Amino acid sequence: MKYKMVGVWIVVAMALFSCGGNGTGTDGKVQLSGKVENAPDGVVVLSQFTDNRPKVLDTLDLGKDGKFSYELSVDAPTFYELNFDGGKVVRLALFKEDVDVTYDFSNPESLTIEGSKDTKELLKVEELMQTYQSEVNKLNEAYYEAMSKNDSEGIKKIQTQAMELEAMQADRVKEMINSMGDSFASMAAIGLLNPKTDFQFIDQLVAKLNENYPGTTSILQMKQQLDEMRVLSVGQPAPEIELPNPEGDLVKLSDLRGKYVLIDFWAAWCKPCRQENPNVVRLYNQYKDKGFEVFGVSLDRSKEDWVEAISNDGLTWTQVSDLKYFNSAAAELYQIDAIPATYMVDPEGKIIAKDLRGPSLENKLAELFD
Repeated sequence: MKYKMVGVWIVVAMALFSCGGNGTGTDGKVQLSGKVENAPDGVVVLSQFTDNRPKVLDTLDLGKDGKFSYELSVDAPTFYELNFDGGKVVRLALFKEDVDVTYDFSNPESLTIEGSKDTKELLKVEELMQTYQSEVNKLNEAYYEAMSKNDSEGIKKIQTQAMELEAMQADRVKEMINSMGDSFASMAAIGLLNPKTDFQFIDQLVAKLNENYPGTTSILQMKQQLDEMRVLSVGQPAPEIELPNPEGDLVKLSDLRGKYVLIDFWAAWCKPCRQENPNVVRLYNQYKDKGFEVFGVSLDRSKEDWVEAISNDGLTWTQVSDLKYFNSAAAELYQIDAIPATYMVDPEGKIIAKDLRGPSLENKLAELFD
């Protein structure tokens, strides 16, 4: 549960693929056919995902028997959507293989897909998304109920459960992607992963897709995005931070070289940050004599609020800030668009973990020192 805006890795992962890429040997024709029974209306709308949203291509009229057929020009891996009168939406991943779709409105579980193995893999992605969304909704309900009762212990428990669910979902997604083989439908699952914590997995996946679908424009665009993020991936040297402390003296991150350092982006106005501070204080006191340090980077705008929060929360470690909110030089350098946010750096100054807090921070410190 992050404060402020949450950075979006891919707004709509499927929109990254669109016709016009070079693709690999195909005649560029895919036959889309199917049958819809007991439909409330006899219209099917076909759309293609492009520019982060589905773009309507055509309207398909159903015959008296509910059948439809349409030929598509598909020169590169492409995602589509069939909208059955607003009552049912079916997403398709098409390239080389024809596909046949059948659905009976009287039976919500009746959807069947024949052909197009990529579309069958895409269905797995949607099922996993639905399961995860249901789990998130339950946690949200419990969270708001705890908030209404000012149940601080209940809120902390739910926040812990949320982080555990996020980690478990990442494992599910990666396991599913690994089971897909060479299917480009795996690109639709990338939006379910956090590139900060799963950069290497995503990087390897995109490299593999680039081998299987060379020259595809959308994959090349993804590679460019990853290259821009690579500087902050696990294993890379942590970029230098040099900012003033509350006394006005310039302090460098590299001054703490030789210790494990948690770079903690926070602010006095950030409630989740303030709620996490007691946990960091406890762990800092537990491990500071073993070689653990914290380098606090505040995104405050008011020095008074910043200094008061340091005092009230008992933060005894290094603190720096240029008091420029999200325009802070350090925030821009570390691509911070939401807080709390953390980077763990080893004694040689390399990034070894990201977004550690609560149980994940405690577990990592236990791994390093115990």
